[in-house]
Amino acid sequence: MRSTALAAILAAAAAAATPAAAQESPAAAEGAGTQEGIIVSHGIGVFGEPALPADFAHLPYVNPDAPKGGEMSQAIPNAMGFDNFNPFTFRGRAAALSSIMLESILTGTADEVGAAYCLLCERIEYPESRDWVIFHLRPEARFSDGTPLTAEDVLFSYETLRDRGLSSFRNVIAQKVAGAEVLDDHRIRFTFVPESPRRDVIQSVGGLPVFSRADFEANERDLEQPMQAAFIGSGPYVFDRADPNRSVRYRRNPDYWGADLPINRGRFNFDTLRYEYFADYGAAFEAFKAGEYTFRREVSSLIWATGYDFPAMGRGWVRQETLPDGTVASGQAWVLNLRRPQFQDIRVREAIGLMFNFEWSNASLFYGLYERVDSFWENSALEASGPPTEAERALLEPHAADLPEGILTADAVTAPVSGERQMDRGNLRRAAALLDEAGWPVGSDGIRRNAEGTVLRVEILNDSQTFDRVINPFVENLRALGVSAQNLRVDNAEAETRRRSFDFDMTSDHLGQDEIPGPSLQQFFGSANVGDAFNSAGVENRAIDALIAQVEAADTQDELETRVHALDRALRAMHFWVPQWYNPNHLVAYFDIYGRPETLPPYALGEMDFWWFDAEKAQALREAGALRR
Repeated sequence: MRSTALAAILAAAAAAATPAAAQESPAAAEGAGTQEGIIVSHGIGVFGEPALPADFAHLPYVNPDAPKGGEMSQAIPNAMGFDNFNPFTFRGRAAALSSIMLESILTGTADEVGAAYCLLCERIEYPESRDWVIFHLRPEARFSDGTPLTAEDVLFSYETLRDRGLSSFRNVIAQKVAGAEVLDDHRIRFTFVPESPRRDVIQSVGGLPVFSRADFEANERDLEQPMQAAFIGSGPYVFDRADPNRSVRYRRNPDYWGADLPINRGRFNFDTLRYEYFADYGAAFEAFKAGEYTFRREVSSLIWATGYDFPAMGRGWVRQETLPDGTVASGQAWVLNLRRPQFQDIRVREAIGLMFNFEWSNASLFYGLYERVDSFWENSALEASGPPTEAERALLEPHAADLPEGILTADAVTAPVSGERQMDRGNLRRAAALLDEAGWPVGSDGIRRNAEGTVLRVEILNDSQTFDRVINPFVENLRALGVSAQNLRVDNAEAETRRRSFDFDMTSDHLGQDEIPGPSLQQFFGSANVGDAFNSAGVENRAIDALIAQVEAADTQDELETRVHALDRALRAMHFWVPQWYNPNHLVAYFDIYGRPETLPPYALGEMDFWWFDAEKAQALREAGALRR
């Protein structure tokens, strides 16, 4: 599903704001929808009206008559398990889908960017200025324990996220929301900070998860602490059972209040959703072959190209499909920790990037399945290319002194192209020249040191055995350059601890951004959040802060594209990442017991959302002995 920036942060386990006094608005009284300039609607778009009319029957990409039943099961490989059910804190490890039972007032769709439709609400009410919004909640909305969901629960959720959420999220929301006020049981008004960007602020607060206040009070929940009991929510699924560190399962609520809403028709079709945990990627694949789980998103090119020749495939029990993916690429990359002294010089960072040979890796290791990441908005119109336009230069020029040389004239930085051999000699010479200029000459022992005698060391933090085959050639190339490089293999727990405490030189991360980027930019790249785990690179730059503010304030699609292009080229020019690769397709394999719409929406695979269970096919596979469950 396409989500607003704030909702996306929450989905990744970030949460909410600092307190501020609520402000009176002219819509506090009944009948405000009749006032001039007041909009009352079933949904809202960022730069225009949402595509679906108020009387839509169902989402255009679902099968409204999809059968209900069965199970969707998947794996989490290379995992260190879980120890709680709170995904809104970095303390502990939350189980997969720990927030699945929570709903929001508004929800996005998988075929629109920036649109949000009423889910917990019947309608929204706001002025053209978007200075405030009133959400009119559905009286029939219920939590899974049967208690009504009211405006008091929404206010409690906002205040809980605001006061107990992650600090970076609180910083973001404080810049936008002045306060919230309950008008009655089914109406709540949010008022926004004067002069703050209005573009998607309604979608942002409408995308916050809604907790049960009674559940929090009865179970003495603290959003900052791990939780041993799953949330009580209003969504279509409830917690079923868990085997700590091994598996977790959720079941469809037969009394789900919103089952018949048009936004939900043809969705949430499985009776149960199950995730199995595996410490090793290879073990997870063997379990799939044996039928211990039934749906697999493949991320190993080696396995995809060579591993799918097991008996279940030969008998036609398992399907292997390549399905289009229209989302912005994940921005997968090795991130250089700018908090480290050896990475302060941009020439050092650029030299390190020159030593990863993607072309050789793609041909020799990935079977040609991947494309190179160049941009934080790869696979979208927001990716910068070529030299800056006049409009981009106008945005960049006031900040040129705080950005790398050439930002006003040079082409957008792209990943270096290498030759067929693992070591590209031309890139080696370029990298060597950069390190010489930066004051890291090669000694008689072939190792580079600075004037103080400090060795140029680079450890690549790695908790995946399957990644060794990619990192080791990169390390060999770095050593040929004179860098003391190491593939630092650690277990999952140590890797997580090191990342959270910034105890690494380089580590893999995903830096891809939204089609309508907003507050998440501050979390990933903002100076105020240099101490936050989302800003893994430690980006702290006044020019980047200013460009982020420009992006957040964009009022039209044209403005947005121009401003994102400027920000994208500025970030890429800093060379704080070594871009890896992406696939513009979903690579999936599954036991042939599922159905799906013939045409998938561009922005979601949707296997847990709008696929369904085919009981006849499943029975045939059970009789054939293909499935363990």
